[in-house]
This record gives sequence, structure tokens and C-alpha cells, in this order.
Amino acid sequence: MAAKSLVRTPETTHRVQFQDCDMLGHLNNARYLDYFLNAREEHTIQHYALNLGQLAQELGAGWVITKHHIAYLRPAQHAEVVRIRTQLIHFDNSNLVVEMQMLSEDGLRLKAVLWSEMAFVRVPGGTRTEHSDDLMDMLEQLDVEDISYDPDGFDDRVKRLRKQLKHERSE
Repeated sequence: MAAKSLVRTPETTHRVQFQDCDMLGHLNNARYLDYFLNAREEHTIQHYALNLGQLAQELGAGWVITKHHIAYLRPAQHAEVVRIRTQLIHFDNSNLVVEMQMLSEDGLRLKAVLWSEMAFVRVPGGTRTEHSDDLMDMLEQLDVEDISYDPDGFDDRVKRLRKQLKHERSE
């Protein structure tokens, strides 16, 4: 791993595609997951040189999603450009939680929030295994420490994010 400091909260923009929308022109609820997970994959490759498929082949293990918490707050509209931020907010020896936020293009209006809980498992077989020391070191560098993770605190986190963005808009 390079000595340079890693981006803890990478972000990218994406245009909402017509085929991903419902009859009202809103991003279909199920497609939010695709947008979030595709953005996270892009972030891991671009910022951490971490290809998750290649990692699974090399280590014989990879992360599988065990739970999602999602809040839909504002519709993402057809052809709208949205900003997606992702960040690691919790990890231990065999689990991690990634928070993903979808915002307006200017980053001031929250559209959706997702927490994805993941377990590190052996491939094939799917039995839980521990992160290697190298992975633990990288996760330590990526962990956003100022977010206090509580497995039951998703709704409180969404409220805090909304309040923070409202404050930023008023400045």
C-alpha cells in the first residue's frame, strides 16, 4: 500500500438514466442500490487500486452484503446529475459497514442514504473469515472516525445528515 493518504470519502457524479426511472420519471427504488454499489466499486478501483473481483480471486475471500438500511428522502429525477459519496464507517476483523449518500449535484440536498453491512467470507463456501493484516491496515486508514457507528442508529444518522446539509445551505 502506498504511503500517500487515502481519500476517505470519495465522490462521483452520475446522470440518472431513462431506463432506470419509473412512470413518474423518478429513479426506481431498486435502482438506487445499483447506483450506490456501482459508485462504491468505482471508488475502490479509482482511489484504492482495489478490484474486488481480483481481490476475491487472489485471497480466496471477499465481502458479501448481509444487510442494507436505506432511506429515500427526495426523488432523483430522469436526466438529473446526482453526486454519490461513499465511506467506510465501521469495521472489525471480519465485517464492515459502508455508508453511501446520494445528493443533488451541488452536494447540498440529500436524496438517499444507504448503509451496507458486509461480511468477509471464503470463496467458495461462503464461510466467514477474518481480514488479513494488510486489509486491516487499509481499513484503518479508510475508516471515517468522526462518524459514531451504532447498528441501531441509522435513522439518527439520517437526521444528523439532513440537519448538517440544511445548515450548509443556509450559510
